[in-house]
Amino acid sequence: MRKLWIAGLLAAMTPVAAAAQKAAPSIVGTWRVDANKKVKEGPREVIIRADSSASWGKETVRWRLAGGEIGIVLGGEWERYKVKVKPDALTLSGGDLPEAITLRRIGPPSERPANVKIPADPDA
Repeated sequence: MRKLWIAGLLAAMTPVAAAAQKAAPSIVGTWRVDANKKVKEGPREVIIRADSSASWGKETVRWRLAGGEIGIVLGGEWERYKVKVKPDALTLSGGDLPEAITLRRIGPPSERPANVKIPADPDA
């Protein structure tokens, strides 16, 4: 009887485990543009954190992911880009980008320094 109960429990958990494996990859991490790719004024490396902050150089912004788009607060307003995420690649298009750009994941995000604030949410 006990073996039957355990088998039933494992069978019930299988769809949950399969769904977790099929979940979209996280955008949290440190990402870098290919060295061969020309980037006019944009960043070559971006750190996206789970606390809704993203940084490049001395710039720190707030981000929000919704429905295949990422919004980034720039100058007090949301700039929106289409986003495609794979485990090792993040592709952005639209918004103020003249063409799509792909960044490669190079590692986990660094922590945001305590003295660096996340910009306010313009919708709040």
